[in-house]
Order: sequence, then structure tokens, then C-alpha cells
Amino acid sequence: MTHSSLVLLLAAGLLLAALPSQGGAQSWRSVTMSRRLAGERELDVGIRFGAGRLVLGSAVDDVLYRMHLRYDEDSFEPVAEYRRNRLDLGLTGTRRSTPWRRQDQQEMELSLARAVPMNLELEFGAVRADLDLGGLLLKKLDLSTGASESRVEISEPNSMRMTNAGFKVGAADFRVSNLGNLNTERITVDAGLGRVVLDFGGEWRGDTTVSVQMGLGSLELRFPRGLGVQVVPSTFLASMDSEGLVKRGSSYYSMDWEEAEHRVTVDVDAAFGSINVIWIR
Repeated sequence: MTHSSLVLLLAAGLLLAALPSQGGAQSWRSVTMSRRLAGERELDVGIRFGAGRLVLGSAVDDVLYRMHLRYDEDSFEPVAEYRRNRLDLGLTGTRRSTPWRRQDQQEMELSLARAVPMNLELEFGAVRADLDLGGLLLKKLDLSTGASESRVEISEPNSMRMTNAGFKVGAADFRVSNLGNLNTERITVDAGLGRVVLDFGGEWRGDTTVSVQMGLGSLELRFPRGLGVQVVPSTFLASMDSEGLVKRGSSYYSMDWEEAEHRVTVDVDAAFGSINVIWIR
């Protein structure tokens, strides 16, 4: 056997060894977990999910949470820990974790109690996420995602006034709808690469300041008519479409800024990319 033939044979063997085996499909497992309400007055909730499909909503009955998982039991194990008003849910890797396994087939469907005030922390990676936070009593929100395609909806107003809602986005296609329903004093968005859409529809109950840090990509700001808007851009090489806004000094204002019942101020620090303003309704 020639030297070149031996090298090709070894390379082929290494490639086959790196590919998932046909028997890997037998390791998939589905499990459903839940816990009933027990008079909780407040809750810290941490949700971790590495890759796959994630669906989150509010519960329709008297459960603290209900979670359905489909996962590779050779590489992951479910997490459902509750102690001292701290709830941790999701998947964690095992010592047998193999990075080549297809994780995009994993699924997590989760519903959380509507009646318990909570500090909600979500962390997920390569995920297709559909999250509806409407109906939850949110005191604080921290959402962190990697290379994901995420849709966040706040379909109902939050009856609690929050101090801060934070979104940290990696290389992602990320959209948040009805931010007015969050009922928060401050929103922070830290985005790296991709497309980010911030929809400020919903029911506004107070003024809000928004801080956006954007790397490379496009930022779309969608404002409902009647909301007082101030946009303060601090850009390097980002272009801005300021339709419907009037420039005063270094800021852009909506025509009804002074008489608007509720106002939002958006500070944008963007590098490369575009900033687009769109008016809705």
C-alpha cells in the first residue's frame, strides 16, 4: 500500500469515527414534569437550554410549572430543582456528552405560573425560541441567547412595575413584540451580530428608557403612534432612517413628544449596520 493510500484510508476512518452512529436515535427520551402551586409569594426562576426548540408560555391551571422535554439521554439530563423559592429548569450536559450529536432535534415546552411574582432568567444557545411572557408577574427579566432565532411576545400587560428587563443577544435573528406590556422602567439590549427588531406596542403605563448596544447588523425600531419617542444615536458607521422624527441637537424626537402621555427614550450605540424607524398603527 502506498503512503498516499494509507493516508486516505486513515482519514476516511477518522471521518467515520466522528460521524454519529445509526443507533444514536435510540437514545432520545421524552419526559414531562410538573409541580403544583403551594402558596409561593415570590420565585426566582432560572431556565437553561442549550440547543433545539424552546417554547415558553403561562400556565392555565394551578401549577407552578409544567415542562415537557425531548432530549438525548446519552448526552443530557433534565434539571428540575426547587428549593427556597428558587426554581431551576432545563437540560444539563453529562460526562458522556458528545459534541457531534444532533442537538437541534431537542425540544423543551414549558409553562409557568401566572400568579407568582418572579425574577426570570433565561439562558439558551443555538435555539429556535418562541416565548410568550404575557400573563406572567415579572419583577425582573434577564434573557441571554447565542446563535438563535428567537421570537419573544408579551401578549398581556405585566401588572407589576419592573425596574429592568435585559436582553443579551449573540449572533441571532431576534424579535421582541409589545414591549410596552413589560411595564418596566428600563430596557437594556446588548446585541452582537444579526437582526434585532424591537416592537414598542402594547399597553404603556409609564415612561421607559432603552439602551441598545449593537455590533454588526440591523436594528429595527417599531413605535406605535401616540407614544412619545426620543432616539439618541451614538453610531460609528451605522446608517439611520429617522422617518417621522425631527432632529434637535444630537437627538431625534417624535412630533408629539411634549404632549405625549407616555414616553420612551432609546439610546443606540451601534457600530456597523443600519437603524430603521417604523411607525405602526
